[in-house]
Amino acid sequence: MVTEPQMTEWWRSAVFYQIYPRSWADSNGDGIGDFDGMTDRLGYLRDVLRVDAVWVSPFYPSPQADFGYDVSDYCDVDPMFGDLAAFDRFLSAAHDLDLKVVVDWVPNHTSNQHPWFSDGDKRDWYVWRNGSELPNNWKSVFGGPAWSRGPDGDAWYLHSFLPEQPDLNWRNPAVESAMFETLEFWLDRGVDGFRIDVAHRCMKDPLLRDNPPAVEPATGYKINPEYAAFEHIHDLAHPDIHGLFRRIRTLVDSYPGDKVLIGEIHEYDWRVWASYYGRDLDELHLPFNFSLLPAGVDPDAIMRAIEGLEAAIPTGAWPNWVLGNHDEPRIATRLGHEQSKAAAVLLLTLRGTPTIYYGDELGFPEAQIGTAAVRDPWGLRMPGFGRDGCRTPMQWDAGPNAGFAPPEAEPWLPVGHHAQSVATQLSRPDSHLNLYRRLLDVRRAAPALMEGSVRLLSQWGRPNPLTFERWFGDDRVVVVANLSEEPVTTDLAGTVLAGTDPHRWDSRLEGSTMLAPWEAVVLS
Repeated sequence: MVTEPQMTEWWRSAVFYQIYPRSWADSNGDGIGDFDGMTDRLGYLRDVLRVDAVWVSPFYPSPQADFGYDVSDYCDVDPMFGDLAAFDRFLSAAHDLDLKVVVDWVPNHTSNQHPWFSDGDKRDWYVWRNGSELPNNWKSVFGGPAWSRGPDGDAWYLHSFLPEQPDLNWRNPAVESAMFETLEFWLDRGVDGFRIDVAHRCMKDPLLRDNPPAVEPATGYKINPEYAAFEHIHDLAHPDIHGLFRRIRTLVDSYPGDKVLIGEIHEYDWRVWASYYGRDLDELHLPFNFSLLPAGVDPDAIMRAIEGLEAAIPTGAWPNWVLGNHDEPRIATRLGHEQSKAAAVLLLTLRGTPTIYYGDELGFPEAQIGTAAVRDPWGLRMPGFGRDGCRTPMQWDAGPNAGFAPPEAEPWLPVGHHAQSVATQLSRPDSHLNLYRRLLDVRRAAPALMEGSVRLLSQWGRPNPLTFERWFGDDRVVVVANLSEEPVTTDLAGTVLAGTDPHRWDSRLEGSTMLAPWEAVVLS
């Protein structure tokens, strides 16, 4: 498990921070976050948290059937977030602070309100089939068939998600050309890359064959049973996707500045996941690695994730790790308050590029949203499946609306408890925020953590405490995490660079040491 680092591109050493635009900072009092608000708060990312790059979730004009993932114009800004001038101010301010900016790109589908969908000359830009019966057994991720009748009732169109999100026909060269122009539009404005939404869905079986029944239907949190009942071998990830990714990569690489492509691909077969880097590392720079989400705080599962990734990743490629995002329950609720601190230590010390979802650095719990307050279209369509609980407004201070919006505003979702605010947590040495800040400072100062190799020191059969080392040249760091509800005693030797217990920071450990439940330490 030894990989020689090649730290050339900026994104290899970066820490990304995801902003959900609706919920980060409202500058005009309409209760919805916007670009001017985001610009005003950029100092937090650079001077307080000290991350390196920002990923901004969709902000394009949209009817908001899926809160921006139903795009009606790929080359503009929805008025609720501002305008192109506001975006340019945000981008310029971020670059002035040496922050990179990556924007979401949604290529699998548009809104049904996009002019393309109603243009009869562009009918073949989408996937249509005639007939009285459903074209096949494909299911929508959001429930029900993945097919709906068109406005004239004469044919079926494909939608992998909501009926308001018709799938584009990427086998039509005109679609590829038009969508590549949208990439060029934002690259010309100076963005540093793209996070590609449901990246591997763009290419499906051209014969639209039925999916076979699942041998073992997936179960778990917010798994749509209709969708989980099938093996999804025809409605996504057709092998032709690799050719498309190579063409996208060629376009992006034609721009200076090491632009990055990040792909949202929920793939847990390591061989398949690794294939999205490309045989010659000519596809995605970072196919998202979601393996820590199902692993939870199970040390065996985390060991399997580390070993699986390191065994599968192509030579010269760079890993990445994710713990949460706008579609997943909040880490502090999914894992537990103290457990989420141990998970943060792992996220920021494993080999690869980490992504932090806004609010997770504050230990945000999943908000409880009453039935009358549900806003997520998925939750409205399938009660209990909504994602509002992980999308509540950022909490900046103890003032009205927690500093997210002016006092007179009514936030689009309820603001949580002020105990989770930035101002409150900065004054508490044991807070989530100060743990993240310490970890990020240590990471930046340690070549072993920024670009070093990794080796598991835990043994199968005795995985707890989970232990691994990172090294680069003469710099060596050991990470030890007690992932259990009981104290454990282990032999340690070194200075504590960071850890879940701030009282240990900068102290020297020698010999037998007791780690409290869910305690993790980073040792020089």
